[in-house]
Amino acid sequence: MTAKSRSVLWSFNYAIGGVVYALRTQRNMRIHVAAALVTLVGTVALRVSAIGLAAVIFAISLVFVTELVNTAIEAAVDLSVQSYDPLAKVAKDVAAGAVLIAASNAVVIAYLVLFSPVQRYMQGGLGWAHAAPASLTVVSLGITVLLVIALKAMSREGSFLHGGWPSGHAALAFGAAVALGYATGSAGALVLGLFIAVLVAQSRVEGEIHTIPQVLLGALLGTLTVTAVYQVFFR
Repeated sequence: MTAKSRSVLWSFNYAIGGVVYALRTQRNMRIHVAAALVTLVGTVALRVSAIGLAAVIFAISLVFVTELVNTAIEAAVDLSVQSYDPLAKVAKDVAAGAVLIAASNAVVIAYLVLFSPVQRYMQGGLGWAHAAPASLTVVSLGITVLLVIALKAMSREGSFLHGGWPSGHAALAFGAAVALGYATGSAGALVLGLFIAVLVAQSRVEGEIHTIPQVLLGALLGTLTVTAVYQVFFR
């Protein structure tokens, strides 16, 4: 192997090492990767067109690139600045802003590409609950609240509105989204409700109020509780 080929291989090795470093040290990078995996699996499962798949892959790649650049800028600023510097803050804020724009762009593209196939897929499963009484929504969310309180009492962590297992905000957000879909019989309403619920869950993680597992447990609890109530009381 020539020196030039070894140099190329080492370049790839260094590049992969940079990606691994970002995954190990940056919580947001791990969130981006998890969201990308879910989106790609959904895109393939829903048999999205090649153009739609290309748009999703491009959006995901853009998010990864901006997050890696943001990590590099933060490391360079921390290395060169030993005390607070307004320009250092500007550099970090602008880099974080680039990530925000890329992530927002990815969300919009995912919505545009996946909304129609997801809506068609869900619509068939919601027809049976089209005439469900509105009171059932109140009952199902009330049960969700009680279950969250009970689980937090058992875990002895956090309060209903802050921290602990599971996330009460995520449970109520996903429960309300599912109840909205069942009560209206509209897959479009369900998808929009779930989109808002995901944003609520993300805000809890971003604010370091809950961990990802706590948010996922809350989302699962809310979804299953509301579904169980509708299955039992309205068939």
